[in-house]
Amino acid sequence: MKLIKIDKTRYRKHLNRVIIACILSLTVGSLGISQTLIVLFPSPDQSHFHWNLLGVMVSSVMIAVVLNKYRQHPFMKEVVYVWELKQALNLITRKMAKLKVAAQHGDYDALQAINYSYAGSRQLWTLDDNTITMEELAMWQREIERLAEQHNVILDQEAYDPKCLTRF
Repeated sequence: MKLIKIDKTRYRKHLNRVIIACILSLTVGSLGISQTLIVLFPSPDQSHFHWNLLGVMVSSVMIAVVLNKYRQHPFMKEVVYVWELKQALNLITRKMAKLKVAAQHGDYDALQAINYSYAGSRQLWTLDDNTITMEELAMWQREIERLAEQHNVILDQEAYDPKCLTRF
């Protein structure tokens, strides 16, 4: 996945709208479905927990289907990009211990994967206003740059290929 620049204001605005729409849809949908089921299948002696649970589950599935259907819509571009970036970074994070060991030995793919992870993390943390750990990230980035220089590797975010993670 290629890192692209996105407009933080537009991203936050669209993300907030998607979150609000999901919350409202889940609330209205689950209550509507569960209340309809309770009216259709009354049970005065028992709890209606199963109807409420079914209402939440059906509403959740409907929201997932709608989000999936509209993921290619221009309005969703930034939201989907960040979601996919988080998934890509999660794959790297799960292998980070092995990647760091390989990077110490100058492994090209490990150095590129770690560099990509740091660049993607910086972008995510900036978009989410999570600047608390930016100093640590800068320190980690300097370390990976030092290792790359030591092993004559030119770091390039474009050079990262997710398929290389299967080796680690």
